[in-house]
Amino acid sequence: MNAPDAGRDLTTGLTSTEVAERRADGRTNDVPDAPVRTLGQIVRANVLTPVNAIISTLFVLILLAGYPADALFAGVVISNSVIGVVQEIRARRTLHQLELLNAPKATARRDGIDVELAVSEVVADELLVLKPGDQIVVDGEVAEAIGLDIDESLLTGESDPVEKSIGSNVMSGSFVSAGSGLYRATDIGADSYAARLAEEARVFKLADSELRNGVNTILRWLTVIIPPAAGLLLIRQLRSDEVDRWQDALQGTVAAAVAMVPDGLVLLTSLAFIVGIIALARRRALAKELSSVELLARVDTLCLDKTGTITTGEISFGSVAAQGTHSDEFVAAALGALVASDPNPNATLAAIGTRFDAPADEWIAAEITPFSSARKWAATHFEGRGSFYIGAPEILLDVDDRTTRSLVDAEADAGNRVLVLCHADGAHQGETRPDHLDPVAIINLTDTVRPDAPEILEYFRAQGVTIKVISGDNPATVAAVARRAGVGGADSGFDARELPDFDREAGAFADLVEEQRVFGRVTPHQKRAMVRALQSRGHVVAMTGDGVNDVLALKDADMGIAMGSGSSATRAVAQLVLLDNTFATLPRVLAEGRRVINNIERVANLFITKATYAVMLTLLVGISGAPFPFLPRQLTLIGTFSIGVPGFFLALSANEALVRPGFLRRVLLFSLPAGAVSGAAAYAVYEIVRRFDSVSLAEARTAATITLLAAGLVVLVLISRPMQAWKVGLAVAMGLLYVAVMSIGWLRDYFELDVPPGDVWAVIAGGSLVAGIGVWLAPAFTARIAARSSLDVAT
Repeated sequence: MNAPDAGRDLTTGLTSTEVAERRADGRTNDVPDAPVRTLGQIVRANVLTPVNAIISTLFVLILLAGYPADALFAGVVISNSVIGVVQEIRARRTLHQLELLNAPKATARRDGIDVELAVSEVVADELLVLKPGDQIVVDGEVAEAIGLDIDESLLTGESDPVEKSIGSNVMSGSFVSAGSGLYRATDIGADSYAARLAEEARVFKLADSELRNGVNTILRWLTVIIPPAAGLLLIRQLRSDEVDRWQDALQGTVAAAVAMVPDGLVLLTSLAFIVGIIALARRRALAKELSSVELLARVDTLCLDKTGTITTGEISFGSVAAQGTHSDEFVAAALGALVASDPNPNATLAAIGTRFDAPADEWIAAEITPFSSARKWAATHFEGRGSFYIGAPEILLDVDDRTTRSLVDAEADAGNRVLVLCHADGAHQGETRPDHLDPVAIINLTDTVRPDAPEILEYFRAQGVTIKVISGDNPATVAAVARRAGVGGADSGFDARELPDFDREAGAFADLVEEQRVFGRVTPHQKRAMVRALQSRGHVVAMTGDGVNDVLALKDADMGIAMGSGSSATRAVAQLVLLDNTFATLPRVLAEGRRVINNIERVANLFITKATYAVMLTLLVGISGAPFPFLPRQLTLIGTFSIGVPGFFLALSANEALVRPGFLRRVLLFSLPAGAVSGAAAYAVYEIVRRFDSVSLAEARTAATITLLAAGLVVLVLISRPMQAWKVGLAVAMGLLYVAVMSIGWLRDYFELDVPPGDVWAVIAGGSLVAGIGVWLAPAFTARIAARSSLDVAT
């Protein structure tokens, strides 16, 4: 233990007068705001989009052509912008309220009293209290240190904790991994190390997302395809003998281009994410990124820390059994003195402290070694009494002490959390275990399994998620608790001390981690190595935790999940924080993620099918030179009834189907053949009907519109599977709305839908039937060919 700096009063800290003076001088911890989008940036991001730019350009062109009635499609610019801005502002407001609850706190000593402050309330020269798991909120200089180890891995990348003594500098953004102490604030606000580091890259950036990347890839390809395709179509229409005016050629070109633009895809993708984030926020689950709602749905391996997740995290004292010749009175005095000697006892010592008070006679602590997750023990040297050690029996007991070890094993097999109290004479050896320790007592503590844990773990098992329990406790204890919670494969626990070194034998390490389900005596570095090993085998890994020993693993996991009652360090690195400490929230997170992923895939199928049939129609018209078979307003009508309105409902509907990899590939394998068949069938009907002597161009376009709408509704039904009553009702409602448009005179006139003569309806029925069967068969046929090709390549 380092003696405190005698030159400064560490018992008082700053006085109220000194704090007021510093506030008046502006010497407060005014930290720059987190890099979130401002209102102006939100508006620009939702208004100035490539899709809106293309639609706006087409809007200008259709006005130049003299067809303002065909500009109905431009309404999507307004709807996309308004809905996107409103929803993002709503999400930002909701998340901000939760972020205030999750914000780190600082404990300052003022006027001799330790008070909890918001980080922004810290002033210059503040005396701040440190205990395990605390974040360093400002830069400072250590004034008192009791076994103080600081983890600076979040700043430097170096995972080994750094021992700090009086006069050492500490940097904001690091955290206490062991020990306790005091430090005085030196650099605050924008002058602190973490703030300067953040300022260098202070830009809002969306996290990586497979869904968003897939959608962006589709948009990039369409951005490349649309301009040349539309330009070639316009040139062909201008040269065609069947198109009389340049305005008609431009009208047909705009119709084709509008259909090729997936106008609502980006909106519905963002909307699905935002609604998911808000749904989680209502359950007091703070997702720090939009993609967090997607990540857990892709997780196939969930690593749980026993304490605080499977169990309630409330450790209670069970029993104590004196060993050898030591009396119960001596054991009680030693335990009480150990608890009293630590200024910031961990949960284990605190539980023991509920039973044993500090002894009446003098036990003077001369040197303290606080508990460390890496060592798995704590110790205190008392003047004239030697050193007392408390911690893991496997570490502290001598190898040849079979008697005590057998007693410990029996308690651990019963599911108890077992510690031993040992004694050593002579000088204290700091963080080094003496060669011989005399066992003084066996201590039993109890963990309470969460009542909903078995049901929740069974839910994850049924959803195909592998559960692994990783703990620093005795392997037998961990296995017993895991069995009570219903974890499969928990017949025995694996002792992590028997794992090979990950850096030297990564393959063997990964084999064992994949094979075993329950691990005990795991160090923080091993937890991180386990996450990396599972990732190296292609697994998507989520890690839950609440203690400082979980930080490294949480940081490296695909998705880190922290409890709201956990240390500020774990909450800082986790992507999802369960503010109400309810493990039962995780299934809801999984369900929200699956809803987002599966529904965006459905919506993408709709919009890419539309783009595909537009490209097919452009190609066929370009070859034939015929007038384009649709007016822009007719394609807007088809898109609204077969894509836009149903897509909105599908994007927000419940959907907990298992998530499969290969989002973009599946979308293309369905949409390309479905769109090609739909476009070809509609164009065939158009060309056949156009050759009837008594049929006008408007009637031929109406026949094509009905055929394409019928094909679109078949696509809607197919991507809505498995069918439910409301989905059938949605498809039927869309068809009835089109019938209503055809039946109401002024609507029929606006959309220039002329009812075809009787003999044309047979062609429409045949074309719609062929289109429906083709849309049903073509994607499955294409997928089968693609699967066979992949198998051939693999072979």
